[in-house]
Amino acid sequence: MKSLLNAIIIFQVLLSAILIFPVTIASADDTQSNGPEQVVRAFQETLIQAMQKGDELGYQGRFELLAPAIDHSHDIDSIIRSALGANWNTLNKEQQQNITEAFRKLSIATYAERFNHHEGERFEIIEQRPLPRDQILVRSKFIQNDSNPINFDYVLRNGSEGWRIINILVDGVSDLALKRAEYNAILKRDGFPALLDMLEQKILQAEKN
Repeated sequence: MKSLLNAIIIFQVLLSAILIFPVTIASADDTQSNGPEQVVRAFQETLIQAMQKGDELGYQGRFELLAPAIDHSHDIDSIIRSALGANWNTLNKEQQQNITEAFRKLSIATYAERFNHHEGERFEIIEQRPLPRDQILVRSKFIQNDSNPINFDYVLRNGSEGWRIINILVDGVSDLALKRAEYNAILKRDGFPALLDMLEQKILQAEKN
C-alpha cells in the first residue's frame, strides 16, 4: 500500500510538471515574439502587404490596414514629445492631445501614401545592436529591383507597452531630427495653431495623392 501511495504521489508531481512546462515555454515565446527585431519585422511585413494590395485597398484601405500596425510598433506619444522638446511643456493638455492625434494621423497617412504599390520590393533585417540609455537599434534595408537599397534603421525603447520605435533613420538621416527642426521653427515663428494646421494640411494632401 505504501509503495502504491508513493507511486501515485510521483505520478501527480510529474503530471503537474507536464502541465506547467508548456505554459512556461509559451511565456518565453511570447516575450521573444515582442522583441525589438520582431516588432520591426511585423511592421515591415504590414508595409509590404499594403504595397501588394495597394490598388485594391486604395488610400483609405491602406490607412486602415496600417493604423493598428503603427499603433503597435511606434511610440507616437514619445516621438511627438521629443520632436517638440521644451515646447511640449508650454502646451496645455488639450493642445498636447490635439497635436499628438494629428501627428498620429499624419504618420499613418504618410505611410499609406508612400507605400502604395509593389514591384517586388522587400525588407531585409541586417542586425540588432544595443544603444545607450537601454535602447536598441534594428538595422534593415529596403531592397528595390530598379535602384539601390535604402537603409531603414529603427531605434526602439522598451516601455510600459513593450518595445516601440522612437526614431527612424533613412540612409543615416534622423526623421526625429528633421521633425524637431521643422516643428519648433513653426512654433517659434507662428505659434501652436500654425503647427497644428500644418499637420492637418499634410494629412489632407496625403489623402489627395
